[in-house]
Amino acid sequence: MATEQGARRVLVGLILVSIALLLMVASPFFNAFFLAAVLAGAFQGLQRWLTRRFRGRSGLSAGIICVGTILALLAPLAALTAFIVSQVIEGVNFISTTVQQRGLQGLVAYVPGPLRDQAGRMLERFQSESAGVWQTLQEQLTSRGATAAQTVGGVVVTTGSVIFQVVMMLIALYFLLVDGQRLVAWMESVSPLKRGQTTELLTEFRRVTKSVLVSSVATAGVQAVAALVGYLITRVPVPIFFAAVTFFFALIPAVGAAVVCLAAALLLLATGHPVAALILAIWGVVVVGLADNVVKPILAKRGMHMHGAIVFFALLGGLAVFGAIGLLLGPLIVAFFLAVVRIYERDYGRPSARPGDPGTPPQSKPVLAEPSVPEGEEWEASGFHTERGVDEHH
Repeated sequence: MATEQGARRVLVGLILVSIALLLMVASPFFNAFFLAAVLAGAFQGLQRWLTRRFRGRSGLSAGIICVGTILALLAPLAALTAFIVSQVIEGVNFISTTVQQRGLQGLVAYVPGPLRDQAGRMLERFQSESAGVWQTLQEQLTSRGATAAQTVGGVVVTTGSVIFQVVMMLIALYFLLVDGQRLVAWMESVSPLKRGQTTELLTEFRRVTKSVLVSSVATAGVQAVAALVGYLITRVPVPIFFAAVTFFFALIPAVGAAVVCLAAALLLLATGHPVAALILAIWGVVVVGLADNVVKPILAKRGMHMHGAIVFFALLGGLAVFGAIGLLLGPLIVAFFLAVVRIYERDYGRPSARPGDPGTPPQSKPVLAEPSVPEGEEWEASGFHTERGVDEHH
């Protein structure tokens, strides 16, 4: 008959195997589940407020938050796409009208000065060798057809994968908003840590992710405003549109806001404004581009209780190792390390004086240690309150 120690070892082994299998099953949805957990923690206060408004209907409040998230994702893309389509339609109508009234030569007159001569030569060559040009174009299209089909197929697959991950994220977000507190209470009950320690770690994670999200959006806004100043100074056409595009690209770590400034500078250079193009390029790289590395750590460290240099290297290190999702994982890993060390030092660290030492007052009762919570923030208001109450450490 198996001993109790042997049965415990087998059970621990089975738990480790089940965790490994669970991670394998959940790995295709890691990004979706992680973002859903981040958003659920960020929207926890809003969820509680809406639930009170709707008289305890947590499902309705979670549905409203999910719909708002969808609108927040689709509204900027829809507005940007509508603007681009309208501009393309106006351009096509202008070209068609000009060609019908004045021919191709009349269209060349609207080309900017530095490119007008080259456009005229290209038009003459096109008219003199139109048959050969069309034949060459047809041959190129035939030879590159397979490559183009593969490229289009890759784009379609990538788009479908992104849509699938977004849908999974929204589904997970809904259930985390509805049953998130019960999930946290269950994790607290089965955790091998002492009571309150698991909740304290989750509270720290919630604080860090919320700070990163708020700082990312705020930094994108600062970069968009700075870019708008540059667009107005250099007289970029449609500056509000370029500022909106700058804000959108500032939220994409792999691209950045400076790319939009450089594209606008190339547009100014092509239209015969080299000085303005140079000024805008320098402004975009120095002011707009570097603002991300300065403003984001300053804004993020307020909610993380970390030094600004640690936040800076956590953001860059997470981005380099994990990609775009690393902007959240990097600070979370550092916050996890600091929280674990702090909890260990507080609950298990060597005391400065032992009860038996001379001059040490006797202790009649063990003292219950409260979880460390920043000033001004109550434990119950953190969004991860459990029914157990205080932390029983001894």
